[in-house]
Amino acid sequence: MVIDQSGAKHHLLDCGERLIASKGFVGVGLAEILSVAGVPKGSFYHYFSSKERFGEELLVRYMARYLSRLDALLKADGTPARSRLMRYWSYWNVTQCAISPDGCGEAAVGAKCLIVKLSAEVSDISEAMRLSLRDGTDRVVQRIAQCLEEARIDGSAASTLAPDATALTLYELWLGASLLAKLRRDGSAFDHALRSTEFLLGSPGI
Repeated sequence: MVIDQSGAKHHLLDCGERLIASKGFVGVGLAEILSVAGVPKGSFYHYFSSKERFGEELLVRYMARYLSRLDALLKADGTPARSRLMRYWSYWNVTQCAISPDGCGEAAVGAKCLIVKLSAEVSDISEAMRLSLRDGTDRVVQRIAQCLEEARIDGSAASTLAPDATALTLYELWLGASLLAKLRRDGSAFDHALRSTEFLLGSPGI
């Protein structure tokens, strides 16, 4: 495969993301990324000063794409805010259970959540990567809280619901469910998370 200079950086990030989503950050060496991408080492260091810097840029790009998708899922479209929020959790369920295809490119990227995959791992080895994930997840929780406030106002969730606290609780619930799903290798944790989410949202208008 011949990659032009302008697309080489994007291609490296695509291939690195796919490999890291499968094996983790520490489990993937630079040589493997270069081999899969078909890019020489010199080109890598032209764009990234180190593997850590590569990981930081990868996470910044990933979080930007994740937030864009979240915005699309939660965007007001005439449906109750509660329904839009549940659409997000359904999307979470599907993407966490997805099996990423081999190779690089858009089909492979994003099939597994790097937030779930890397949070514990990179927090111990890279402050820059930890901050990228922390800042990104803070923005996710903020968007969930905004949707919860809209649900409270439009009557599709309990009027007594506390958006900020509930958003954090829900996000922590679903992160935990993702880890348990990996251990159990089934969807039971997500089924429980869905039921718990409906309970936390309360009865509409009450």
